[in-house]
Formats: sequence, structure tokens, C-alpha cells
Amino acid sequence: MSLAEQIVTDQPAEGWVTQDGRQIGPVMMEMRNITLRFGGVEAIKDISFDIRQGEIRAIIGPNGAGKSSMLNVISGFYNPQEGEVWFHGQRRPRMRPYEVARQGVARTFQNIALFEGMTVLDNVMTGRLNHMTSGVFRQALWFGRAEREEIENREKVERIIDFLEIQSIRKTPVARLPYGLKKRVELARALAAEPKLLLLDEPMAGMNVEEKEDMSRFILDVNDEFGTTIALIEHDMGVVMDLSDRVVVMDYGRKIGDGTPDEVRSNQDVIDAYLGVAHD
Repeated sequence: MSLAEQIVTDQPAEGWVTQDGRQIGPVMMEMRNITLRFGGVEAIKDISFDIRQGEIRAIIGPNGAGKSSMLNVISGFYNPQEGEVWFHGQRRPRMRPYEVARQGVARTFQNIALFEGMTVLDNVMTGRLNHMTSGVFRQALWFGRAEREEIENREKVERIIDFLEIQSIRKTPVARLPYGLKKRVELARALAAEPKLLLLDEPMAGMNVEEKEDMSRFILDVNDEFGTTIALIEHDMGVVMDLSDRVVVMDYGRKIGDGTPDEVRSNQDVIDAYLGVAHD
């Protein structure tokens, strides 16, 4: 049954659930009893949660709660000492980040990680590296398959640039851009990889109100129009509550809450540890 048929009949297919009028798919990724240690320090302590296909899943908590460490486990940058990561119903073995990327996981970073001396277009093109199969020799000659591949990748990148409304800066070196636009370019580079799961590490950090509104709109559009599953870390609770389908809350490496935004903000443990007051 297609997604359109599910919406018309209002009867979700197997594994799909209806949440606040949205169709959310079966479990895509599952974190099972994850524990991550750095020496004697436990950054993550026996945490389990899942990410469902097509949803926006937020990970929140105070500074030092272990949120970025969890994103690094998902992306393969860290390998936990205990626990398992399951992806599309299969246990994921120990992998390097580039191998995880090839599975369809892309990310942005808390601290912007772009090539400052390169143009916006060239930065976004780097997101296509896993889709380039021609060897270095063919690419250097720009001949035959390498030429066709380059043209195809350029077309896909140009569509993403149009989608994120950064056409006017496509030839501008990234170093000349203001902070908010750099964040958007980093999102474009991640989207160029055509991810099944997109990880966003504090996408609104350092932005003004207008920039946050723009980024929120783009995140919703990516989820809606591309069907991309998104897991994000964010400190702006207004953004989290407005964007997310479900929220998992961490505190000192432990999970203290997990559920819909309404369930999380009425959870007394979450209120005491993080929110401070109940949000009506």
C-alpha cells in the first residue's frame, strides 16, 4: 500500500502508525542498551530508543548530557563499549563513519565543518562523493562515464541549492558568508548525499529569530517533500516542541524521558532536570 493510499483510507500499513495526523513508518534505527565510556567516565549509560521512518526525532538535554556523543554513535564516529545499533532490522557491525554514510546516514555538525576557501557549489558537491564511481584517472580526464556522472551530480546539487534558496551565493566562497547561511550550506551538503537518515547537531545554534524560522521551515520541508527521516539535537524548546514527532531526553548520560512533545513536557523528571517549569 502506498503512502497516499494509507492517507486516503486512514488505515496505516503494517509497521506504520498515525501520530497527530501524520503517518510515521516502522522502526528504521534502534539503539539497544548503549553504553559509551571515555576512560572512567560514562558519557552514555544503558540507553535504548528507536527512530521511526519518516519522523522528526529530537534528542534533548542539558549541556553535558551526552547528546552529541549519542549522535556520534549513530554516525559511526564512536563505537559503544556495550549495546547494539540496529538499522533496517539488522544489527550493525562496527563501522567507520564513511561506511555508515554509505548506508544512507548523513549529518551536520555543532561547529560548522565546511571548506572555507571553496565556493558554496563546490562544498555542496562534496556531499556527492559516495555517489561518484569513476576513478581518479577518468575524473581527471573528464571523459565518458566520468563526464556523465559529473553532469548528473551537478544537476542534483543545483536542485538542492534551489530548494534551500541559496542560488544567489552558489559561486561565493563560504568564508564570506554570514553564520546563518553557512548553516544552510552545511544542510545542503548533507542533503546532497541523499540520506535515509539525516542527523542535525544543533542546527539553530547561534541563529537569530528570522534565521531559526527559515531553518525550521527547511527542516519540515526536507522531512515532508523528500521523506527524509531526521534526528536532531536542539536547545531551543520552542523549536523542538513545534518540529518533533517524538522526543528523547538525556541527563548525565541517562535517558529520563521519551515520548511525544506533550508527554515529555509533562514528565516531572524532565521538568526537574531540564525544562524547569511545566509548559501549558
